[in-house]
Amino acid sequence: MIYGRCAACKSQRRRCPSDCIFSPYFPANDPQRFAYVHRIYGGSNVGKMLQQLPHYVREQAANTLYLEAQCRIQDPVYGCVGIISKLYQQIHDTEVELAKIQTQIACHKNKNSRVEVQSNFNILSTIDAESNLNFLPPQGNNMEFQWPSQSFNWFN
Repeated sequence: MIYGRCAACKSQRRRCPSDCIFSPYFPANDPQRFAYVHRIYGGSNVGKMLQQLPHYVREQAANTLYLEAQCRIQDPVYGCVGIISKLYQQIHDTEVELAKIQTQIACHKNKNSRVEVQSNFNILSTIDAESNLNFLPPQGNNMEFQWPSQSFNWFN
């Protein structure tokens, strides 16, 4: 048995019966909760909705009605849809930022691999150029072979 009246019965200025549909979901210590729901949906409509639902989903339905009514009062034009739109926009902005960062990472990896490949290429080019310079065919009419000016120690 419930002592006192629930927020719905207080708001509607009536006696709260023992089987009141509102009392489990709109307690007397939170009158604003029912006031929001009553303002948007109407008390009798909320009662009808709760009676049509099975007992195990009524609490969730009452919480949802309260949340939607609260959002509708705070933002009369968009209500919950405004919050959902803002969240989708945040998700979209975050996905765009993530894609940019992933692109930057890929560019840096590509740049580093290019630098590595280019440095390897430069080393190979230098080695190749030195070897080609040392063994170039003689220039002009002089057919005699010239040894490179550097000396190599092959056994170190």
